[in-house]
Amino acid sequence: MGRQRRIDLFLYGAGGITMAGYGLVNLIREFCDSFGVIIPFKAHSTATLVALGADEIVMTKMGQLSPIDPSVVSPLGPQIQIPGQPGAAQPVPVNVEDVRSYIDIARKELGVKDEDLLVRVLERLSQTVHPLVLGSVNRIREQTSFLATTLLKQHMDNPEKITNIVEIITRGRFSHDYLISRKEAKDVLGLNVVEDEKIENETFRLYRECDGILQLSTPYNAEAVLGANDTVTADFNRALIEADDLTHVFRTRKKIDRVTLTPPQVPTSTPGFFERILSEQWLEDNNI
Repeated sequence: MGRQRRIDLFLYGAGGITMAGYGLVNLIREFCDSFGVIIPFKAHSTATLVALGADEIVMTKMGQLSPIDPSVVSPLGPQIQIPGQPGAAQPVPVNVEDVRSYIDIARKELGVKDEDLLVRVLERLSQTVHPLVLGSVNRIREQTSFLATTLLKQHMDNPEKITNIVEIITRGRFSHDYLISRKEAKDVLGLNVVEDEKIENETFRLYRECDGILQLSTPYNAEAVLGANDTVTADFNRALIEADDLTHVFRTRKKIDRVTLTPPQVPTSTPGFFERILSEQWLEDNNI
């Protein structure tokens, strides 16, 4: 499509890798003078980071931003056992702000001021979470603030306003599940949020089409995919990137088997599912 005067990104996202969002904004800005984001519904976490990089944001009445509060997944982190698979475990994500809150409980709620006691608090935490993971948590926390600040500086020149936005987005809303409405994004954060009834109607129409392709409103259910079959190989469209004349879809092909599980120390067998991913890749599919 070459360089354009303006590029608007129609954005739906429930989260992701923050560096990917940062890179996406910088890439788009290489091809335009003005960058806008259109948010039909969810633009959470990394998608919120992308929105911070826009000169203008169009949000519908249902539009949502959220705190940018990444989690760290590491083989060195805490692990939980996978039900029905003895000896198998999977890593548990360590939330960046949860670690900070643990320290804050000791300092503020319990009134721990003695340095030796704080060291013991950290030692207790490091017995559950590997010290290298804790170091990674701190690094990512600082990185998130840096990325948000850098993107805002591309179109704002008020340092105090930028600091306030970054503080609210990264620390000031306490929970990763907090939802930032259009009104709060405009009146509290001070983002350049535009309300346009005509664009909003077209945005809803396009969102409904994407909803059908990606099944955004349909919770995944292996039983529903199998139906009356014991084995099914199915394709799942999980992400969509579309321009005027080119469409790419991130597609997962998965084999699903209906199985009978006999967990340890449970007298009766229970039905279950065994799923195996056969392929995952971006594909050009202009038939969508």
